[in-house]
Order: sequence, then C-alpha cells, then structure tokens
Amino acid sequence: MVKLLDDYQAKAEQFHQAGIAVPQFNQNEMIKQTAEKPVWVHFGGGNLFRCFHSIIAQRLLNSGEMKSGIIVAETYDDEVINHVYHPFNNRFLAVEMKSDGTFEKELVASVAESIYAGADHQEGRKRLAEIFTKQSLQLVTFSITEKGYALRDLNGNLTKEAVTDLAKGPANPLTNIGLVASLLLARYQANQAPLALVSTDNFSQNGQRLQDAIMLMAKGWLANGFVDQGFLAYLRDPQKVSFPWSMIDRITPNPSAAVAQQLEADGFEDTALIQTRKQTKIAPFGNTEEVHYLVIEDHFPNGRPALEKAGVILTDRETVNDADQMKVTACLNPLHTSLAIFGCLLGFHSIAAEVADNDLLKLIKNLGYGEDLPVVKDPGIINPQEFIETLITKRLPNKNIPDTPQRIATDTSQKMGIRYGVTLQHCVADPKRDPADLEFIPLVIAGWCRYLMAIDDQGAAFTPSPDPLYGQLHEYLAGVKLGEKIDVHAKLRPILSNRAIFANDLYTIGLGEKIENDFKQMISGPGAVWAALQAIIRKYGKY
Repeated sequence: MVKLLDDYQAKAEQFHQAGIAVPQFNQNEMIKQTAEKPVWVHFGGGNLFRCFHSIIAQRLLNSGEMKSGIIVAETYDDEVINHVYHPFNNRFLAVEMKSDGTFEKELVASVAESIYAGADHQEGRKRLAEIFTKQSLQLVTFSITEKGYALRDLNGNLTKEAVTDLAKGPANPLTNIGLVASLLLARYQANQAPLALVSTDNFSQNGQRLQDAIMLMAKGWLANGFVDQGFLAYLRDPQKVSFPWSMIDRITPNPSAAVAQQLEADGFEDTALIQTRKQTKIAPFGNTEEVHYLVIEDHFPNGRPALEKAGVILTDRETVNDADQMKVTACLNPLHTSLAIFGCLLGFHSIAAEVADNDLLKLIKNLGYGEDLPVVKDPGIINPQEFIETLITKRLPNKNIPDTPQRIATDTSQKMGIRYGVTLQHCVADPKRDPADLEFIPLVIAGWCRYLMAIDDQGAAFTPSPDPLYGQLHEYLAGVKLGEKIDVHAKLRPILSNRAIFANDLYTIGLGEKIENDFKQMISGPGAVWAALQAIIRKYGKY
C-alpha cells in the first residue's frame, strides 16, 4: 500500500505498481521557491481546483516551466484546509475516470501552501496580505461559485455582509469580494505592482462580474474615506490590474465511495470520505472526467506561467466570450441544470441514469439542439455541434462518473438566469426570433418552480440542495399541494417577473403564461411531472 505522505521519489516503484503517476519535481524545493517568489494564488480549495487547476500547475512544474507552485486560499470552510490539506502536506490523488471504465491516477503535489482565510482567522488573512505584496505574484484565480461573488440579494439590494463591509472598510471584510479588495489595497500601498485576477467560475463574463464587484467595494470605501482616489485609479488601469474572462469545463463530482473502494483495491491507502459541518464533501482524492477545457483571455500585466503548455487555450476576450456563451448558456450547463431539476423531482440519483431514460434524453436533445444551439456563435476554437454531441453521447452517459442531480442542483436559483436568460435575451433581441415560440426552456423553468415546492413527483417531501436563495423563493410556493386548485399566477408572478433572476420580466416577453400552464400541469397530482414532460416532448419534440 502507498499513501500520500510517502516519499514519492524514494518509493516511485511502489507508486508505479499501484498505477499512480508521481510528480517529477521535489516538493520541498518547490515550497521554498514559492515562499521566496510566489506566482499564483487560487481562491477556493474544492474538488474542481484539485482536479483541474492544480493539475495544470503540476504539468508546468513537471516540465520545468514553473518553479513556484500554487498557494490555495479557502474562505468558506476551515475543515477543508484543516482536515484535507494540512494533514497530507497539501498533497492529494487526482483520479481521471475514463469512459471505458479505467482510472488514470496521479499524485498531485503542486500546492505549496494552503491557507484558511475566513473572517474568523486573522492569521490566514495576514499571511495572504504578505503574499499579495510580493511583486513576483502574477495571477490570482478563483473557483468560489456564483454565490462567492454575490454582493446583492434576489431583489437587487446589497446583502447585510456587503453593507457591513462598505461601512467598516477593509480591516476585516465579511465577503469574498471585500477580502480580495483589501488584499489589492495592500498591494497598492506596498508597490502598486501589476496583477491579473482570473475568475474561472462557471458563468458568463465572469471576469466582468469580478471586476464590477471589486469596483463596487472600492468605490464604497472611497466614499466612506477608507481609501484614496489613487487606489481606484490603480484598479482601473488595465496595465496594473486586469480581470481576464474565462471559460472552464470539467465535470467534477464529489468524491465517490465506489472510487475509494477501487483505489484501496489498487493499493492506495488514503481514501476516507469527509463531509464537513458545512456539508462540503471532499477526500484525500478527487475524481473527475477526462474531457476538459479552459479558455482564458490573454491579459496578464505582470506576466504569466506558460499555461498554454499545459493545455490552456489563451485567446482574446471576444473568443472567450463566444466559447463561454456556447458552453455556459447553451451547449452544456442548461442541459445539466435541466437534468438536475427533473432528476430531483423524479427520484434519480445519477446523471448517467437520467440520460439513459428516453424521455429525459429527448428533453436535453430538444433543449440543446432545438432551442440553444441555434443562437450560439461558433467561437472558432471549439465546434459547438461537436461539443454538444460529445456531451450527450459520451460525457453525460459515462457511468464511471458518479455525478448526481442533487449535486448539480446546488445554488440553482443563482444559475437560472445564466443558464437560460442569455438564450431568452438572444430571442428578444433578434427580430427574426420570438421567445414565445420556445417550449423546452419554459418547461424547465416551470420544473424549477415545481422543484421549489420541495415535493417530488410522487408527493413526498425531499430536501432541496443547498441554495442561499431557496428559502426566500420557497415562501412564494409554501403550502401548495398536489391536486388542489390555486391561483398559479399569484404564486409565480413574483418569481417570473423578477428581472434580477432572468434579466427580463418573463410575462412581457410572452413566456409567463406558458410557464404557468406547464406548472399547473405539474401540480395536478402524483406523476404529473412525468406526464407534463412527456406531453411536451410528444407535441413539440423534434429530436
């Protein structure tokens, strides 16, 4: 048996026998180099980072393109750092689950330092400030999910945490954005060195959203006398601080018990699955799919590692945006979210099992090919038709990927506008298209409203996936029971007319009543969700 803390250079043969590739560099030397000249900080120490960003760094360290590793900062869950990073010297096992059922395993040691930097941990924040003042720092990447950027609530009002940060200044912010802004302030005050802030979170124009949030915080601090005008000038100068846009794509489910069992059988020891008090699911290993893309706008004012030599596509902002629109708003994420919604309602616990069902397969085909693909612009670097075909025929049906609709349903309220709102806006803006002609996007939105009831298709209560806005939205539908007549319009109007969700009032673009009718069908009794889904497919399905 081998384990993470083994000397992987001295025991290279034992790791080889267990089918595990090992780093081609000395971790201690890398840690020393990183301490002296940090290059890369990443916010968000979860499974996507461990199975994607850290692998990119490992490739560059293995080839000698990088000497410094990644410093990972976690702001949400201290147990991630204390239970998974520190006990294993920041190492972990990356498991690539291939569609033929085999695993490709690699011991990852590219993380030089891991820091918990929540508002309750001043030591971690002080250490990050020290790192941010180093002129060698070139890029800061993020995978903190949509909610990590949120400064406003469902109604467009500033959150309590954001109000507090604006009022109290940069001393000890509560929000992620406030923390990052305070670290940029430390860099500005120390040397005004350039830096790239790269959101790699899974939503459209992520760099713009990061920039807007940082500027909102900085302007508030200026108005309240915490910073000077020079700080805003620093943030606004693209030769000083850049906010490159990106598109990221790699399905990374929570660590799987089945994968853990196989690793043990292969001779790997560290396989304990961990669920923290905050419900983070993580392990000394991560499991992910083999298909992956990362496209980044090539704008790094302080230089950058040779990311392209590790498979990252570096290009211009327009191409990034086209690739992102293709994936996030059309060819993957809307399909994924639809499976999450209906999977939870219909009692599925596997994405692969869902796409093996003929009706659900037809749902995502008609949604993807029929309503999303026609408004997609070809980015030129990834073919949209081939992308969606690979997704539907190879990626989603991969039984080796232990992904669940319940995981994908996390934070759905913050995803709906991103997943479907862009296609709706394309239809609104194009005089040759009419959003009222859509059938499958309205069906999914109606399904989401049905999901907000937290009652499955058989009438049994279920626990919705974590979502910071769920409680507020659920109140609109509280008390709705299957088979009872209700005023559907009164229940759904606060949701469907909320421009903060979809950027449009869905009634004014001709979809409100259609969604209401679909929802009405779905609450008519047990089994009504299946019936409504099948009726729409029979009537309007072309694929």
